[in-house]
Amino acid sequence: MSKTVHIASGLGFYGDAWEPVVASLLTMRAGEPNYVASDHLAELTLAILQKDRQRDASLGYARDVLPMLMRLWPLMQERGVRFICNAGGLNPAGAAAAVQAALAAKGWKARIAVVSGDDVLVALTDPAASQNFNHLFNDSSVGAVRDRLVFANAYLGARPIVDALAQAADIVITGRVADAALFLAPLVHEFAWKLEDAVDAEDLNKLAQGLTVGHLLECSGQGSGGNFGSLQAWQAIPDLAHIGYPMAEVQADGSAIITKPPGTGGRVNFDTVRQQLLYEVHNPHAYASPDVVLDMSTIHLEDLGDDRVRVTGATGQARPDRIKVVAGYNDGYKAEVTWGYSWPDAYAKAQSALAMVKTQLTERRVPHDELFVEYPGLNSAHGALAPLPAALSELNEVWMRMVLRTPSKAAAEGFGRLFPWMGLSGPAYTCGFNGLRATSELFGIWPSLISRDLVESQVRIEWVEVGMGVGVGGAP
Repeated sequence: MSKTVHIASGLGFYGDAWEPVVASLLTMRAGEPNYVASDHLAELTLAILQKDRQRDASLGYARDVLPMLMRLWPLMQERGVRFICNAGGLNPAGAAAAVQAALAAKGWKARIAVVSGDDVLVALTDPAASQNFNHLFNDSSVGAVRDRLVFANAYLGARPIVDALAQAADIVITGRVADAALFLAPLVHEFAWKLEDAVDAEDLNKLAQGLTVGHLLECSGQGSGGNFGSLQAWQAIPDLAHIGYPMAEVQADGSAIITKPPGTGGRVNFDTVRQQLLYEVHNPHAYASPDVVLDMSTIHLEDLGDDRVRVTGATGQARPDRIKVVAGYNDGYKAEVTWGYSWPDAYAKAQSALAMVKTQLTERRVPHDELFVEYPGLNSAHGALAPLPAALSELNEVWMRMVLRTPSKAAAEGFGRLFPWMGLSGPAYTCGFNGLRATSELFGIWPSLISRDLVESQVRIEWVEVGMGVGVGGAP
């Protein structure tokens, strides 16, 4: 009998729900290759983790991995399920230490692999670096932000996870890796697929299939009918309150069936799968990852019914010489206030209040780069694409959100003081306001590319064992 690898989706972002994973685990049988891969890092999550790390150097990881494992690890152990996640964020060692302490307190056992080496801040902040690290989208020089960079992390591929699994890791905690690599790695490991030396079409196509599986599972419930945006069709997705996360049954040739646990909400069909397939894809003919470049145009989706879709036909091209970097830099501060006005003339009153705020900013010479204004309920979802209604004077109420972006922390903190006096001295019929003390530090995001040689040479795997005699070791 041919081997089938079972992979279940974990989280799709930091703060996602882990309870649906329970239903996935209950479908898995001991003795089979079973995995849960959990993606905790959305594109901007590292900026959130950087703020945590600035407050406490022991943080910088996705802390939801702890309650998640406290709920799921006993079920995983019963079924021999191995857990892979990128919850390490900016501090994989800190995440592993926290997981070790939590598991040990329960008397549970685990062999934990910690993957590091994605931190490339030194390379980007070196003015003598051989690479230019220009902005990926506008080609501007990193020199404009180099002195303000606070983190820079490369998207690792599947290799270190594969190596960790080969060394009997029960749990693999990484920093920034490509999302789909979390799912590709167990397939490479279980089926002994070629990775770095994949050059012929058959090998590349297997990796392309594995990458496709990862891309379909990386966003938790979005792969099984959540966030489905097809006009009225979204209303036919059943019982989203009890959604089941997508799972994959994968064969050695990479062909896969995407499904979900029976009896759960959501829907896996041709439409929901193809929507997830094209999610966050710039060029479907060349979807680049650190391990293979996927051509989605050859993929065949066969709806088998009963929440089962067969995925075949993906084709791959050789992996790129450079991999993506996401870096973050200090970019000033923001302060925001939301103010509401009621009928009559609600919109006109909001405009009058806005003019008063702009006058104060000018007369007080408040330094700022932008005053962003939007109207929740009118245009905050679609911005300039949302036409304002013709009968503005008939609106029952209008809320106006103003966000000041400024290089000055003092200016941000003082923004709220421009408003209270207008409660009695501004336009009439104020509905209310909030955010007068809402000041936040801003991080700008700098996407770039880096030679994989600069990154892969520094990747390391360290080990933490829980309940087996404590041991820590390293392997390049």
